[in-house]
Amino acid sequence: MVDHSTISATIGGRAGFERLAAEAHARGMGVIVDVVPNHMGVPTPLYYNKALWSVLKDGPASPYAAWFDGTAEGADGTLMPVLGARIGTVLANNEITLEQRVVPGMEDEGPQPVLVYFDHVFPVRAGTENLPLPLCVQEQFYRLAYWKVADEELNFRRFFDVDTLVAVRVEDPEVFDATHALLLDLFHAGHIDAFRIDHPDGLADPRGYLRRLSMATGGAWITAEKILEGHEELPADWPVAGTTGYDASWRISALHCDPNGAGDLGNIAHVITGDIPGTLPEVITTSKREVATTSLFAEVHRLATLADAICRDDIMLRDHTFSWIRACLTEMIVALDRYRAYIVPGEPAPEASIEIVNEAARLARANLDEELHETLEVVVDLVLGREVGVEGRTQRVQRDELVIRFQQVCGAVMAKGVEDTAFYRWTQLVALNEVGGNPEAWSINPDEFHQWASTMAQEWPATMTCGTTHDTKRSEDVRSRIGVLSQYSSEWRALLTKLHPYAEGAIEGHTENLLWQTLAGTWTAEGPIERERLEAYMLKASREQKIWTSWTHGDPEREHELSAFIEKLYADGDILGAFADWYEFTNDAVRTSILSRKAIQLTCLGVADNYQSCETLQNYLVDPDNRSAADFEALAATASALDGRAPQDLAEEKQHLTREIYRLRRRRPDAFVGATAAYRPLPASTGHAVCFARGEDPQVVTIAARLNRVIETHGFTEHTVVLPAGRWRDVLTGAEFDGGSVLIADLLNRYPAAVLEKTADAEADGDAPTPEIGIPLFRPGVRHQPTPTQRDDESDAEVTGLLGWLTKRFFDKPEEGHQP
Repeated sequence: MVDHSTISATIGGRAGFERLAAEAHARGMGVIVDVVPNHMGVPTPLYYNKALWSVLKDGPASPYAAWFDGTAEGADGTLMPVLGARIGTVLANNEITLEQRVVPGMEDEGPQPVLVYFDHVFPVRAGTENLPLPLCVQEQFYRLAYWKVADEELNFRRFFDVDTLVAVRVEDPEVFDATHALLLDLFHAGHIDAFRIDHPDGLADPRGYLRRLSMATGGAWITAEKILEGHEELPADWPVAGTTGYDASWRISALHCDPNGAGDLGNIAHVITGDIPGTLPEVITTSKREVATTSLFAEVHRLATLADAICRDDIMLRDHTFSWIRACLTEMIVALDRYRAYIVPGEPAPEASIEIVNEAARLARANLDEELHETLEVVVDLVLGREVGVEGRTQRVQRDELVIRFQQVCGAVMAKGVEDTAFYRWTQLVALNEVGGNPEAWSINPDEFHQWASTMAQEWPATMTCGTTHDTKRSEDVRSRIGVLSQYSSEWRALLTKLHPYAEGAIEGHTENLLWQTLAGTWTAEGPIERERLEAYMLKASREQKIWTSWTHGDPEREHELSAFIEKLYADGDILGAFADWYEFTNDAVRTSILSRKAIQLTCLGVADNYQSCETLQNYLVDPDNRSAADFEALAATASALDGRAPQDLAEEKQHLTREIYRLRRRRPDAFVGATAAYRPLPASTGHAVCFARGEDPQVVTIAARLNRVIETHGFTEHTVVLPAGRWRDVLTGAEFDGGSVLIADLLNRYPAAVLEKTADAEADGDAPTPEIGIPLFRPGVRHQPTPTQRDDESDAEVTGLLGWLTKRFFDKPEEGHQP
């Protein structure tokens, strides 16, 4: 984003967007806009961002001086780390020139002086253009610097560690109004219906931003791309419909992960990588510390500088030195187990937030010298906004800023340390290492999923679910193929035991283990993924691992060796044959996982997201691989063909399943979203099926198989599920069933998932005309976050007793490996 007032002409401009919205609305569809409020681009050339250009040219006199977080803080001006060598070398080589140019977009100003460094163009402060070049460079409102300086000295706040993104202070009401004017104009004109807010934890005040947006739209449907760690819950005071679905995604993945595979996969990972199995927390701690002391050191240093200034100006605190404060802050940031604790300056810290910070302090204390423990207590008080010392009132602005910046730095270190470092290093089962994932949990059972989904349906009935997004490390289908390794872990260990000598010494162990799993996950009926795509992915993954190469300290020779190894691998018939055999060996289990996962994701909660072309099979890897254009013509052709015949392969089965569920959602919106969209677990005699009903008066039922290996071996035998009363039709097959106890084998004799619609209220036409069902959820005045209902303890006890009786009744002899 370089201009908040304009829609890119390349993609059609405002007129094109309005035509798109009109066509969508004509089809009963709503338009959700993905908004990135936290930062703008630092483009090359810089003049594409006129606001930033103005700040760098005019400094405090710029009308945009308050827009950017940190640009006014550097004694030498805003740091612009774009040089390929140190400034002295660049100047000595005459690589920076002072020129007169007509700047695109500012033609009315005529030729103006600019500093030029290859493709980079920078403005010149008025009155400095006639100085000798070195002095002219020195006198700007910005400081041109060697790119490696950024990690230690950068003063503007970035998006994580991306120097080409500068944070925007949307917490300032004037900045919010200016940066959201076009969005709100389009919303009130009826062209935009809803908002998906990217990375709210990077904002100074996530709750305040979301409240301002909700008020400005009169209560639009808003979801937050919030990463919830483990059992963390979405803040109840956010005026949003819910999350964008990562909390659902990891749980659905974990449903299809066999807990019995952990031992074998951990063992082979240890053999290949040398890591001790089960050390994910240590990997995360190490990774976060590396990030906090390298690529994000500047952010931590800036935070410590602020805390040090507070302490130096307070007689009670000034004996806590800068180095002590920085060490304590670093350990606190590393130890915090989530993105932020949600402490708002001027408000008493919630008890839950205090517990989170205190737990981080407890862990940090173990890594600090005893001499620093008293300093740690001061740091804890400061980040909690407590009145430590005697200057709390006079330092209110600085102390409030510290509270905010601490949480922003915690989020950045969490994202870069966990998802972009640790999750590339911990390779026992990489399908679990996903955005918002919880790989330490490994697997969950249906009862755990039911408990979570039931609560979510009550408290966040219009939240989202997702399988794949533009940010996921790999698509849902790749995760399914890799996840199946957990069911065939002994066979996979045997295969890798044979393959490891081929790679040993040629590539690093973590990279090797990731490579084998990626090959298995992206294999298709036609063979392996395109070699160029795999090479590009493995190079990116290796740089993210930061073990033997990285983005800032690359090892070109070893990177070349990795590419050469992959080229050699693709020419080896024995290895390719082994993976082709593995593909066939696991195909049934993969089919179960892919179709069941999709059925659950599209029916379990709220608004079901489907990333482009993932209604059929896709072997996307991390961006930019997952951002290729979708072949909509091919999808449309298949959809048309499926109107007259049965699906012929897994890709068509997935498209058929996705389309029929969306048609069902269109017919019965109240069963999926809103106050009447209850989630009800159904009694089932096996844990190898996930069974639930949707709707206060159940209108839809989903039965989805899981952990196919046991089903393959034993079948569902006499296992049953109790359907709600009534007559039910499977929207995938047309088969009909009466309510009551039904054999699961009968329900799943065609597909590994059945999605049943109650026929008593069904339209005579299988695909009724499209009502305006999506739009009301998106319009002002709809309450999207109902007050959580009080749980009825007696009812809970009755349900628990019933489930206990069912378990005892049906689990006299559980299947091998099953955990009721």
